[in-house]
Amino acid sequence: MDALNWINGWFQSNCDGDWEHGFGITIETLDNPGWCVKIYLYDTELDDQNFEEIEIHNGEDDWMTCRIENYFFVGMGDPDKLQRILDVFVGWAKKFQDE
Repeated sequence: MDALNWINGWFQSNCDGDWEHGFGITIETLDNPGWCVKIYLYDTELDDQNFEEIEIHNGEDDWMTCRIENYFFVGMGDPDKLQRILDVFVGWAKKFQDE
C-alpha cells in the first residue's frame, strides 16, 4: 500500500466527530520552494510516541526536515521530497499500529 493510501486510512480511523474538526492534516507549498506537511497527532495513538528528528541539508535543492512539534508531525522539504516526507510519517506511524 502506498503512503497516500495508508495516510487516508489512518485519517479515517481517527475521525471521531471531533479530531477532524481540529487540525487534521495539511499539505502546503513553501515559497523557497518546497513542501510542508503537518499532521495533528493529539488524541491519536501517536501523540506521545518518540520520533527521532530527521535533518538533511545538502544544498538549496536537496533538503528535508521531519520532527514532532506541539503535537504535530511536521515534515518540510524541497520540491522533490513530498513522497519521502509521507513515507517517513508512514514508516514511523506503522511501528505503533495495534500496540
